[in-house]
Amino acid sequence: MSTTSDPNPAHATAVPTSRAGTLALVGLLAVVTMIGPFTIDTIFPAFEVIGRDLGGDKVELQQLISIYLLSFAAASIVHGPLSDALGRKPVMVGGLLLYAGASVLCALATSMPLLLLARAVQGLFAGAGLIIARTVVRDLYSGPDAQRFMSQMSMVFGIAPAIAPIVGGWLLGWSSWQGIFWVLAVYGVLLAGLVALGLPESHPPQDRTPVRVGPIVRSLWQCTTDVPVLRLAAAAALNFAGLFLYISSAPAIVVDHLGLGERDFGVLFIPIVGAMIVGSWLSGRLAERTPKHTLVMVGFGLSLIGAAFQVAHEAVSSPSLPWTVAAPAFLGIGMALAFPVIMLDLLELRPRQRGTVSSVQSLSNTLLNALVAGVVSPFVSHSMTVLALVAGACTLAAAGLWMWHVRVHPAVADSAAVSTDDSTDTTTDA
Repeated sequence: MSTTSDPNPAHATAVPTSRAGTLALVGLLAVVTMIGPFTIDTIFPAFEVIGRDLGGDKVELQQLISIYLLSFAAASIVHGPLSDALGRKPVMVGGLLLYAGASVLCALATSMPLLLLARAVQGLFAGAGLIIARTVVRDLYSGPDAQRFMSQMSMVFGIAPAIAPIVGGWLLGWSSWQGIFWVLAVYGVLLAGLVALGLPESHPPQDRTPVRVGPIVRSLWQCTTDVPVLRLAAAAALNFAGLFLYISSAPAIVVDHLGLGERDFGVLFIPIVGAMIVGSWLSGRLAERTPKHTLVMVGFGLSLIGAAFQVAHEAVSSPSLPWTVAAPAFLGIGMALAFPVIMLDLLELRPRQRGTVSSVQSLSNTLLNALVAGVVSPFVSHSMTVLALVAGACTLAAAGLWMWHVRVHPAVADSAAVSTDDSTDTTTDA
């Protein structure tokens, strides 16, 4: 198997030459990206205890998710441009260490306002790993290799939402809600060390933007006003939003609808993550033999089947296992099948500004997730039918944006994977 199809010789020393080295690199990047769902999902089982200890109501507890996502979004627009200017590795290591410090602040919080403030600080630095890891994959690989490795990374990443609430429940039984944040702090320090020792620098000095405010701001402006970039960034965000609606509504689904306890979140998250792993595996396996448009549309179709099944089931029966978790499972496999293709096409639009483009995607994704967690979920999670209808609407919107992209770039429908020379940008004004 080829390790890379990137013609840029500057990357030659950074790309692992063995299969073991490649898998180690993909595994490291995937573990780094897991910090996002871990930070969100580990505290779900502790909501009731935190509310009791710090005097927070249900709305305030839900803001532990949304305020984190809002600060994550605000900072995400900076991480990518900084990595374009300074290199991928130093920005990632610095972000992870600062994230660990913010997790300590969360553990030491003595009131709900202080915990919300600490969560906001945590969100400022949590995005560095996720944003830059995806960029590193496309720095080092192209064509089917890039899609395959992005899919493999997504498979490992997909484990986090399943095990995070389970780990949170265990930690809550073993220690306290503060113990969850102490573990996240240690996790951040360990990841920073692994990145410092094991990650090659994939963005050589000759390819970097000047370390000055003007060029960085100009790069941001170019990407945030580029219609194709915004179109695919929105498609990727909406593709995930339907699934995230179920994830952010997990306390209501597990406790209120299914009548289970704080240590039973696995009944929802394990099927979701198993489906995401299957979808990611299929996306990688089919990278060289299936047109990208076909993969994406099959993914959207599976997501819509899940939403339709949920509506049909709720029309004839009350929430119950295993049927209530079937819809999010279909959404998981559909999202994972489509996401690597959409993300790689997005990173192809501006090859020399991949970090910035990744930041734009992360910003749009996180802002939408914050809206879903803080506004949409509290109003729709009372009804599994309404929840499914909203999730399906997100998928339909994503499908519409993707079909617009294919209409403007007809070659996408016929190609099996991207393989674009890095010498020029490929954006259009369409």
